[in-house]
Amino acid sequence: MAASSCSRLTLTHRFHNSQITPHLRFKPSPLRFFLPSSSSTRKSIHRPIQCLFTGLVEEMGTVKKLGAASNGGFDLKVEAKTVLDGVSLGDSIAVNGTCLTVTEFDTKASDFTVGLAPETLRKTSLIELEPGSPVNLERSVTPVTRMGGHFVQGHVDGTGEIVSMVPERDSLWIKVRVNKVDLLKYIVPKGFIAVDGTSLTVVDVFDDEACFNFMLVAYTQSKIVIPLKNVGQKVNLEVDILGKYVERLLRTNAYAS
Repeated sequence: MAASSCSRLTLTHRFHNSQITPHLRFKPSPLRFFLPSSSSTRKSIHRPIQCLFTGLVEEMGTVKKLGAASNGGFDLKVEAKTVLDGVSLGDSIAVNGTCLTVTEFDTKASDFTVGLAPETLRKTSLIELEPGSPVNLERSVTPVTRMGGHFVQGHVDGTGEIVSMVPERDSLWIKVRVNKVDLLKYIVPKGFIAVDGTSLTVVDVFDDEACFNFMLVAYTQSKIVIPLKNVGQKVNLEVDILGKYVERLLRTNAYAS
């Protein structure tokens, strides 16, 4: 008897009056976790994973409003199009690299609203936004999203200040000073870093200046907000999470020994 691809046939034996009587019992196969068995399963694989991003900006939105909300907090309303496709209340959208929760949206008006906690305003550059400011936007990933950048959580580690912007042919060199010097140990040449939510490759690190730099090609310049900023303005920084895990493991092993 042949078993189906999603089930496994188990044959057990019991002894009765010196004869072997076979009993068939079907056990579900682990393959069932990988095969779509219903329309609900097919739909579920497209649901977003909260607060996980790729660092590939989907579109630039425009700030409509940043101010106090009726509940005593702060609201940020952003005009957008692409990220509103399939949006639901409670979904996560990265705004300049900050993972924020959608509290309202209006597809007809092409905008959505997110709440800002006081801690978010203190730790990020979002407080500097004003109506008309462009912002990088990215929806959280789904299990079928291509990972074209790197793992970005939307948890901003600190801010940096743009200290220079130097063109070279059609590319642009940008140098950033880290406002939290402790973050420099996680920034390495040829490593990943998210700047305003954009997955970028670090070119050089200047420890004595607490700076690092990166280069933007022409295509990237047209898709993100960083080139639209001026020297002296802040950017949100999120270092590669892998460096933090390695540091934690090494420290734990050192304590154990």
